[in-house]
Amino acid sequence: MTDTPDTLIVNARLVNEGRETDGDLRISQGRIAEIGTGLSARARDAVIDAGGRRLLPGMIDDQVHFREPGLEYKADIATESGAAVAGGLTSFMDMPNTSPPTLDRDALENKYARAAGRARGNYGFYFGASNDNLDNVRTLDPYAAPGVKVFMGASTGNMLVDDPDTLDGIFRETPVPIITHCEDTPMIEAELARYREKYGDDIPARCHPDIRSREACIKSTRLALALAKRHGTRLHVLHISTADELALFERGPLVDADGVRKRITAETCVHFLRFERDDYDRLGHLIKCNPAIKDASDRAALLRAIADDVIDVLATDHAPHTLEEKQHPYVRAPSGLPLVQFALNAALECVHEGHFDAATVVQKFAHAPAQLFDVKERGFLREGYWADLVLVEDAPFTVRREQVLSKCGWSPFEGATFRSRVASTWVNGTLAWDGERLVGDPQGRRLEFDR
Repeated sequence: MTDTPDTLIVNARLVNEGRETDGDLRISQGRIAEIGTGLSARARDAVIDAGGRRLLPGMIDDQVHFREPGLEYKADIATESGAAVAGGLTSFMDMPNTSPPTLDRDALENKYARAAGRARGNYGFYFGASNDNLDNVRTLDPYAAPGVKVFMGASTGNMLVDDPDTLDGIFRETPVPIITHCEDTPMIEAELARYREKYGDDIPARCHPDIRSREACIKSTRLALALAKRHGTRLHVLHISTADELALFERGPLVDADGVRKRITAETCVHFLRFERDDYDRLGHLIKCNPAIKDASDRAALLRAIADDVIDVLATDHAPHTLEEKQHPYVRAPSGLPLVQFALNAALECVHEGHFDAATVVQKFAHAPAQLFDVKERGFLREGYWADLVLVEDAPFTVRREQVLSKCGWSPFEGATFRSRVASTWVNGTLAWDGERLVGDPQGRRLEFDR
């Protein structure tokens, strides 16, 4: 990067650390070199006039399924990271339930090798827990992965951890944060059997939140919290979908005024903020996901919980499947949605609706993941940090299928009109999305953890 000209962004509305301020920002050698007002252009500088548009740190999505290795016909690291960058998501953390699953050091490093030179965003890969890899979990290099994923609900392959002694050992000995998918599998299986007796395989999609019920979520979440409190574990509970679970979590900032970080944190996802039970009648299995999208009252409670600092992190749980797969009857239609490309737009739509402000979106979708997982020099507009940036403008657009960059080729947001769009995205100081198309070669780097 030694011969790369600087980029000077002027007249921006900087959204960072709870505030919106007018200012300029200089990018040099891939990093944020200077933030201020009235910054002067130098020889060879590329000057961009933001014209008062918002400049955000790049979003960090701590929950994606990019399907590689093993399911590349649905998605892969190259395609999905491109969709993410187009949506202002400049870093991602990918889940371990691939084929083969990421249950040992070789599988983990294989995924990093696959991403090198192909990922348009910065990348980290979770280590997975199973009923029989506790030795691998306890000896994990804490700099090698953002965390350990524990499926306390159904998962693919050997990744459902339901042995009580193994669960206790994982919570006792894991050297990095634990992230959990919390649903009680026996409760779900009992409900599924009951609905199959009534409907056969073709169960109505709107029954999905009754099969994968709030009671199944609450029971599993309580178990995870009890284990974390017993062992003092850093626990992050993913994709909270019910109002009921919110009472289990502490209200307050992720990091308090004394610099003390919460030990137990909660996350929700953009689709829980935009969809509710009535949408199954319109979208069917296109919004079938685990945990299930539930009632309008749950959606309203989750929106309040973000504003009230009960929910600490906002993510996507991006999990693509083909349209053909989604057309199967209920019992064979897979769960998961492609979300990364329009997730920031969807979050900013909540701002337009008055639920919270843009600084809150940045806190939950950029700052908090960086703080929670000790991500080094990303997630903030700070001098010396990597220049992962998103320029956003308030210009309405309607999502069309031909815009979708994910390999699966569809979006649950098709036909939705958002009032903000991503005008530009920079990854490590290099323009990666110009508002219309992906630009240049992949610039993603392996995430580093400052632990």
